[in-house]
Amino acid sequence: MMTLDVVILAAGKGTRMRSSLPKVLHPLAGKPMVSHILDTTSGLEAERTHVVVGHGAERLREALAEYPVNFVLQAEQKGTGHAVAQSLDGLGEGKVLVLYGDVPLIQRDTLRALLAPVDEDHMGLLTVTLEDPTGYGRILRDEAGEAVAIVEQKDADEQQRAVRECNTGIMAMTTAQLRRWLPQLSAENAQGEYYLTDVIAMAAAEGVKVATAQPSRPVEVEGVNDRRQMARLERTLQADIAESLMTQGVALRDPSRLDVRGSLTCGHDVEIDVGCVFEGDVELGEGVRVGPHCVIRDSHIGAETVIEPHSIIEGAVVAGHNQIGPFARLRPGTRLAVGAKVGNFVETKNAEVGEGSKINHLSYVGDARLGRDVNVGAGTITCNYDGANKHRTEIGDEAFIGSNTALVAPVSVGKGATVGAGSTIDRDVADNALAVERSKTISKADWQRPVKRKDH
Repeated sequence: MMTLDVVILAAGKGTRMRSSLPKVLHPLAGKPMVSHILDTTSGLEAERTHVVVGHGAERLREALAEYPVNFVLQAEQKGTGHAVAQSLDGLGEGKVLVLYGDVPLIQRDTLRALLAPVDEDHMGLLTVTLEDPTGYGRILRDEAGEAVAIVEQKDADEQQRAVRECNTGIMAMTTAQLRRWLPQLSAENAQGEYYLTDVIAMAAAEGVKVATAQPSRPVEVEGVNDRRQMARLERTLQADIAESLMTQGVALRDPSRLDVRGSLTCGHDVEIDVGCVFEGDVELGEGVRVGPHCVIRDSHIGAETVIEPHSIIEGAVVAGHNQIGPFARLRPGTRLAVGAKVGNFVETKNAEVGEGSKINHLSYVGDARLGRDVNVGAGTITCNYDGANKHRTEIGDEAFIGSNTALVAPVSVGKGATVGAGSTIDRDVADNALAVERSKTISKADWQRPVKRKDH
């Protein structure tokens, strides 16, 4: 078995993206394009992975810090051949797979097929047959049908431009072959660059056969040069994710209106309506129903929970049989016990809501713990921030908090206690007690309302 080195070219600026962010770091389904490639190649058991960086090199190093890769600097961008040459000193003595950081949808099986025939007598070249090959280098074959050269679009004559089999730029060879061929590259072409593709002609001249492979579909090898192409690949990847979810039994009201930007795991009989976005790691238990236009990020949603439209859930753990929304916002640290309800226009943060408890509408509950079967009336807020520090509110089992109440933390409301509507509570309330704090109501009969003067 020959060892494997993977070389990923990621030094380009991506001028047509019109962005200060290096092109390969632009997110696709929630993670950088180049990360998709690294995740794909992780299953190829390569001994070393090299990422050739140039423009925005430090940002790439930071973004990919968790990956076990060797960064290689290409200080001047002089073409693909020059880029690969920068990695020569770090290569082993086995196979080398050359990939591109802006071609994110390449599949592992395609790469395995490309690598399989590579030895000292064979190199691998990934080609693709396109209806419209404009802009791509063309594959030139001899009378025996063997690939013998690649000619770039700008250097091709009319007959060569009619060829529909195109170069993807993805190839594999041995380190020994690279060491022989790279020093022979020339920049005498329309672009004034060192083309890695010129090694195909060198292989043919040596009698090294060029074994070609093709992807299962052209989009695998489609690169990103501008925002339009980025959007097209995003929708392709999202369509693939939707197809996979539906195969698993998830009911999607419209597969074209789903965005998964991370990992989404679903139990049986999950229903997802239109316009929903899932970010980070999200788990939906059996029978969960998600209404239209919800955003769920890094959260676990327990079985039989109903999430009404336009709700935002982040960093929350929802035990199950819960009702959330519409227009609810569960912020990080929210934990809902079984059967708890968070209704419309309610915001929670770092809050534990006990079994069967209800915060039905128009309330804010933060840095708080609610026992079981607590009722929080409309307009209630926990005043948890004093301008410098956060403080907690504790509400016991079966407590009743009347509407328009302000609970000034740190404060506790005992088990079975009742707080009258419109109260501001800044002292602890004992178990089963009634707490009411209101100004006296003044009513004046026959009150004459002021009238606007005509001279104003």
